[in-house]
Amino acid sequence: MEWSELLIRLVLSFGALLVLTRIMGKKEISQMTLFNFISAMTIGTLGGALVIDPALSLQNGILALAGWSCFTVLMGVIDIKFKPLRHLIEGDPVIVIKHGKILENALRKTQLDIDALRTMLREKDIFSLQDVEYAIFEVDGKLSVMKKEANPFVNGKIPPLVRKAFNPVSAEIVSDGIINRENLAKLKLDEQWLCEQFQLSGIKKVSDVFYAEIQQDGSLYIDCRKDLLH
Repeated sequence: MEWSELLIRLVLSFGALLVLTRIMGKKEISQMTLFNFISAMTIGTLGGALVIDPALSLQNGILALAGWSCFTVLMGVIDIKFKPLRHLIEGDPVIVIKHGKILENALRKTQLDIDALRTMLREKDIFSLQDVEYAIFEVDGKLSVMKKEANPFVNGKIPPLVRKAFNPVSAEIVSDGIINRENLAKLKLDEQWLCEQFQLSGIKKVSDVFYAEIQQDGSLYIDCRKDLLH
């Protein structure tokens, strides 16, 4: 391939991608759903092939880019007009935390683990699951969170002060039924104390606990297994 032809292909590919991306709208960038991801990957591949693949003629390359872009725009119209097809193409948001409780089946459905969930919560400046009322895993892979409402007054009285915080952030001590002994040791706690706390909450075995953490104020947050999705 001559350098002049390569330059022409490069300019045409860039121009075509710029124009087609403007036509398809900002949703292709701002809301990266599964279909948007596939569409963006395909258009990028076609644009790259138009630049470097000498077996692909300029005419066929431009037609392929335009054809796929028209298909993407058509799917966008279907997405707006036909709700059932939208659910089929993009899927539905999934509630992963409800009333402060982790929904394990929902985590499995979205292929999220507890560490990934906590990371996404920290990105929203939430360092304790106890602060979450609802968390919804959106179709574009983002997490929407509704925090619990603070209630500083109960019956017109100021609630008693909690114990002085001894931990800068909440610390995981049980994850998927497995005790985090390292964190227990850092907090100068032992398994006997932990089991006693579980028994006080009516929990007979550590394996019945999906997730537990020590809050910043020293209190214990517990999420049991088999939370219902409704």
